[in-house]
Formats: sequence, C-alpha cells, structure tokens
Amino acid sequence: MKHVFYFLKQIHAYSGKILYINLFAMIGIGLLEGIGIILLIPLISMSGIVDMDAGGSPLLSMFGFFQDIPSSFGLPIILAIFVLVVVGQNVMNRQLTVKNTVIQQGFLRHMRMETYRTLLHANWDFFVKQRKSDLINILTAEIARASAGTYSFLQFAASLVFTLIQIGLAFWLSPNITVFVLLCGLVLIFFNRKFLKRSLALGKMNFELGRSYLSGITDQVNGIKDIKSNTLEDSRLDWFGSITEKMQNQQVDYTRLKSTSQLYYKIASAVLIAVFIYIAVTMFSAQAAQLMLVIVIFSRLWPRVAGIQSSMEQIATTIPSFKAVNALQNECDTAREFSMGRNQDIQPLAIREGLQCDGVYFRYNQNEPHYALQNINLSIPSNQMTAFVGRSGAGKSTLVDLLMGLNQAEKGKVLIDGVPLTSDNLLSLRRSISYVPQDPFLFNTSIRENLLLVEPNANEQQMWEALEFSSAAEFVNGLPDGIDTLIGDRGIKLSGGERQRLVLARAILRNPSILVLDEATSALDTENEAKIQEALDRLKGKMTIIVIAHRLSTIRNADQVVVLEEGEVIQKGGFTELAREKRSTFSYLLRNQTEVTQ
Repeated sequence: MKHVFYFLKQIHAYSGKILYINLFAMIGIGLLEGIGIILLIPLISMSGIVDMDAGGSPLLSMFGFFQDIPSSFGLPIILAIFVLVVVGQNVMNRQLTVKNTVIQQGFLRHMRMETYRTLLHANWDFFVKQRKSDLINILTAEIARASAGTYSFLQFAASLVFTLIQIGLAFWLSPNITVFVLLCGLVLIFFNRKFLKRSLALGKMNFELGRSYLSGITDQVNGIKDIKSNTLEDSRLDWFGSITEKMQNQQVDYTRLKSTSQLYYKIASAVLIAVFIYIAVTMFSAQAAQLMLVIVIFSRLWPRVAGIQSSMEQIATTIPSFKAVNALQNECDTAREFSMGRNQDIQPLAIREGLQCDGVYFRYNQNEPHYALQNINLSIPSNQMTAFVGRSGAGKSTLVDLLMGLNQAEKGKVLIDGVPLTSDNLLSLRRSISYVPQDPFLFNTSIRENLLLVEPNANEQQMWEALEFSSAAEFVNGLPDGIDTLIGDRGIKLSGGERQRLVLARAILRNPSILVLDEATSALDTENEAKIQEALDRLKGKMTIIVIAHRLSTIRNADQVVVLEEGEVIQKGGFTELAREKRSTFSYLLRNQTEVTQ
C-alpha cells in the first residue's frame, strides 16, 4: 500500500480539492449502483420466483410497501426507478471519466513543466556530469510512464470506493456471510503480495532497459557517419537485437505476471462463491431472496477486488519511473543557478571597465588534487579584443566558461567592473553575452527563425546586416528559399563553414556587450576568415571580444594575447610582443603553424 500512498501524496500536491470532488462522485456512483442492486428485491418478489422476506434485514423492510401495490403498477414504477438510477449512474460516470482524464493529463503536463523548468535552471556543472540521453529518457518515456501510474491510481480509487460500498450493503444484508467472505478475501490478498513485489522489480527493469535503449540509439544516430564509414552496421544491429529482445521478454513477463494474478483471483472468486453459498444455506439458514442478493453483490464485487490488485500491480511498475523523475527534479533544484521564474525585467550588463580574475582556482572534481585552472590573475579590458591561446587541454575553454558564469571558481573571484560575479548578477551577464562555439548549433527550422531566436524583434534589414557581417549573405541568397530555407537537423543541409557563419550572424544580431568566439573561424576558408577578421576589427571599440584561437593568424590584431599552459597563465601581452620572445610557448605555437602553412 505504500506505493498507493506515494501516488496519493504526489497527485494531491497537484490537484488539491479536485481529487476529493472526484472521490465524492465515486461514492455517489457506488451508491447508485448499490440502489440498483437493492431494487432487485421487489423485482424478485413481483416475478413470483421467491417471496420477499422483509423481516430478515432493516434494508429489506424498506421495500415492504411494494407488497400492497398491484404488480401491474408496482412493476413499471420499480423499472422506471431502476432506469433512472442507471441513467444517473452512467451520467455521473461519464463526468467522472472526463474529470479523471483532466487530472491525469494535467498531472502529466505538471510533471513535464516542473521537470523541464528545473532542468533549464540547473547550472552547467550539472549538464557536464549528466548523459544527454538519460535526460531525454526521463523527459519523454519515464514521465509518460509515471502518468500511466496516475491513471492506475484513479482506477484503484474508483474500485476501492465501489468495493467498500458494496461490502457495506452486503454486511447490512447478512453480517455473518459477509464477514466469512471478507476473511477469505484477506487471506487471498495476503498470499498475493508476491505479485506486487514482482511488479516493482519488473518496473525497475523496464526503467533500466528504456534508459539503455534510448542512450544507445542516441549515440548511434549521432555517430551514424562513423558507423557507416567503419562498417559497424552488423555490430550495432547485434546490439539492437539484444536489447530489444530483453525489452520484449520484460513485457511478456509483465503480461504473464498480470494474467497469472488475475487467473488466481477469478478461480478463487468462483471457489469462494460456491463455498459461501453452501455454508450460507447449511450453516446460516439464509433466506432465498437474501442469499440471492448477497450472491449478486459478491459476483459483482470480486471483479472489482481483482481490479484493485491489478491497479496496485500497475502502480508498482511505474514507481521507479516516478522516483526517477522526482530524483531529477531534486538534483536540478540542488544545482539551480538562480531563482526560477520569468526574469523579463532583468537588463543586460553594460561593461564599462572590464572583466577580472583575481586568484581564481577551479577543478571539475573536488575529490581530485589536479586543478583545471590555478592562480589565474587576469584583466580583460572592455571594448578590446583578448585572445586565449595554448595547447589542447591548457584550460582555455574552462577559463571562458568561468568568465561566462557557467562554472564557479573554487577559490578566488571573477569580477565585473569590480563587482564579484554571483547568482544576483549572473543572468544580467548572460544577457550581455553572445557565444559562438567551435561546434556550431542550429535548430531544425529556417535561417530566419534561427536568427530571430536571439532577437525576436529584429527586422529584415538587421538580419541581412548580420548576415553580411559574417560573410553569410551571399550563400543565403543562393539557397532555394533564401533566408526562409529549412536547414535540417543541426543545420545538416549546410557545410561546416556555412553553419559557423550563420551562428556568428546570430551572435552579432543580438548586439552584445561581450562577444565570445570559441574557434569561430576554424571551419572557414582563408578568404572568409580574412573577412571575419576585418569585421572583428570593425567591432573593436564597440564591444568586448574574447577569442579562443588555435589558428593564430586570426588574432594578429588582438589587443591582448593570453597564453595558458596546464591551467596557468604563463604569458600575456600583445601579439607582436609575444612573438619576439623566441623561446616562449607562444613563439613555439606560432612557428609550428607557420611551418604547416608553408
């Protein structure tokens, strides 16, 4: 039952009083169905099959007045009442079904919104440690599976209410027979606890298989070019066949478990009905009309009891999914960057003096002794270009992530115009930044929609100016639908250089205070690289430009070049100044690139 109470707590937190209104409606439906059963007493009497005995129970005496009514009038009245009761019951049942669907679908949307909201507000470190496919799995399959558990809970509640009302009627008709049947039922439920435990285990298996399936599919679709170029189709097909076979077996096992539990209950119901009829007649001397009603009640009741067991099994299978959703929400809350909500009134920061790192230390895992960045003391003047260079793994991207507030320093401070970067001014900083990554990302929409994503109010002229700036206007004009051309998943219909130029245009359209370029010209040819370099020169003095560069030719006009080695700043100065230091790391990098290009 703890699984049921777990669901009740979660659904109550969402739906509140609506849940209790539905509960009262279930009680009303159960009472109407009970009245319909009770009306069988005068119907049986008037049919002449048996005589109505009203002395055996206070409930039966309610219909004694029908004995004084001629059957020609009494029968139509009873039948009319019966029809009205059935109509009322089914009208209420329709309304209840709609309300339950509103609760289920509303709760599904509530879980989706809460999970996605907490996910979007989690810090960058959370995403570094998570597997993308696991997040997608929870946002899609596991939330949907948890919602199915909501439906099972509502079915469980309906069956439980009906069962309690029918037991009450049966107890009123014949307490001795009812107690006997209930004791048999309780014994049966006790011995069937193993079905709930097995259902919970199958639910955990279903969760793990679903996660493995989605993660594998995601990896293989992302790496389809490697799979085909290295002829890995057969090995990937073997993996797919293996995991889908496990998923098939899990579903068959669940169906086998569910059908077995239902088989036990149906056989047990037949045996118990036969036993209690025999005992009722031989030991309790039950009257015929009374006995017939008890038989009718329990013949209708046992399928509901079996439904309760089935609902509890279904709830048990969805508990792992529900707990996974809650665990993700709690983890995201713990990793939250700033308060959730719509922060429409927060304005971008206007950088006047610049950014500064004061004794900054950072490491991804605080249990490891190695620091990714250590003792970083650095000033980045506003409205100038600062370039970070160094070998792969030197800490360039990590440092830029700190400056953008994606990572937080373990020691030291990041200052903006002398003010420490905290959660209070983090969102303002982000709104003043445009970031162009080395691996450009575009949405599967048109070029226009990709541009408007960062600046919804941009007009046609502003969009084309941004495209001109990034040397993208010419190829966009040559596309079949121009700026309204659909570019495919991640911009797959475009070349790498074209994607990079579009992302740069999108960044410029935002008109940021800080422009961050992470190898933004790596996919461009020499001609377009020169154009971008000229455009960046025009931006100097208008915004703060931070560049991560491996191709040192792109930063010849940088105001400041910072050289990193194993997480430390080992050189900084102008491009020409550092190039003159013949034995320095910067000179080594510059010579290597010069030799390659010759």
